[in-house]
Amino acid sequence: MDIKDKKAEYIISKLHDHGFRSFIVGGAVRDFLRNVNFSDYDILTEASIDQIIDVFRFEKVKIIGQSFRICLVNNIEISPSRSVCNDDFPAKDLEMRDFTINSMAYDPIKDNIIDLFGGKNDLDNKILRFTENPCQRIKEDPLRIIRACRMTSLINGSIEPLSKKAIIENKYLVKKTIPFERIRLEIIKAMKHHKPSLFFQSLHEIDVLKYIFFTIEQCFDLDGGPFHGETVFDHCMMTGDAISAQYPMLRLAGFLHDTGKFDAATSVNGRLSFKGHENYTDKIRNELEKLRFSNKEINYILCVIHVHMRPLNEDTTPKAVRKILRDLNRVDLDFHDFLRIRLADRKANLVKKPYTFFEIRLRLKKFLKELFSDKNRAFCLSDLEISGNQIIDILNISEGKKVGDILNYLLEKVLENPDLNNKKALEKLILEYRL
Repeated sequence: MDIKDKKAEYIISKLHDHGFRSFIVGGAVRDFLRNVNFSDYDILTEASIDQIIDVFRFEKVKIIGQSFRICLVNNIEISPSRSVCNDDFPAKDLEMRDFTINSMAYDPIKDNIIDLFGGKNDLDNKILRFTENPCQRIKEDPLRIIRACRMTSLINGSIEPLSKKAIIENKYLVKKTIPFERIRLEIIKAMKHHKPSLFFQSLHEIDVLKYIFFTIEQCFDLDGGPFHGETVFDHCMMTGDAISAQYPMLRLAGFLHDTGKFDAATSVNGRLSFKGHENYTDKIRNELEKLRFSNKEINYILCVIHVHMRPLNEDTTPKAVRKILRDLNRVDLDFHDFLRIRLADRKANLVKKPYTFFEIRLRLKKFLKELFSDKNRAFCLSDLEISGNQIIDILNISEGKKVGDILNYLLEKVLENPDLNNKKALEKLILEYRL
């Protein structure tokens, strides 16, 4: 792996040719040292905004930011130095960055890494530490409290004691000053990490998870019940981690999927029961709306939660499989995602063994057999071999609720017996329904 990038090298070389020292900083250096793939390059230069614009005057330059302006050249961020004295460059700028692991710089001209604050050592030891004064770094941008928790997930580490103490002292800022839109972005980024549960666990440890996802927080010590060997909180954490980072919204649904158990909890014959917990989603919806998730994202997450308890095993009949597909179709959820949440849910249960490859294959085959059968399968109203207008003509009735009721009746009949999905059989059923 090489930290060098043609676009970044071009920008730095051109700035250097004009007499401005420049470096690659931040995440690219950190991830290079972690030996993981990276694509984002940030450049720090001693040139001012006006000087950057002048150097790249024949190229497309975009200025972003208000309180601190930066330039975009070839989609690479170029930040001007904040130092008032060139002798302080780049030390003063690196000192003002959030964490030591992000306060390193790479000089492609000399081919060396500048590490003034022990960032590499902290990376090696999986320690997250604020650069210099922790309280000052937090007050410059309180989002760094949330970001610190996310970074522990990224490096699979922990927060250094003095940094953690400063976070706890300033945790009230999370509730008062951080825009929810920015918190949402940190959540989405966390979903792409190897083990996002560390993000939620860190938020819990510093006592701010309750400001973001109280639904998760309230499950922390909640008994998982007779069919689980772990708490509801731990079960949700393991479920989310068990879902691939390729599916960030499905993963978030995994972390939230059983949080309704807190409100659903009852005692039945002396045993803890969570019957219908998949339907307790009002609080989750409110939290996602508060965090400014889109309606599409919210509906997707809630749909996953609503269907995750649908049984699918070796005894599930073809008719039952077709009804599951019908229900998934109604909420526009792909059957692959249904299987993914079911597999992750099972893997996160300490009482039961994870599904074997054979068991997974069996469940997949049940879906594929119904979806790709030679028979004319119907899983939604539009799959029926008859339309609402045809029903109106056959019965000589007006448009209205009755037409919808008949269509739903036909779909139920076809789910029970796919052979009925032909015009002649459906017309007979329509006449019988009227009678």
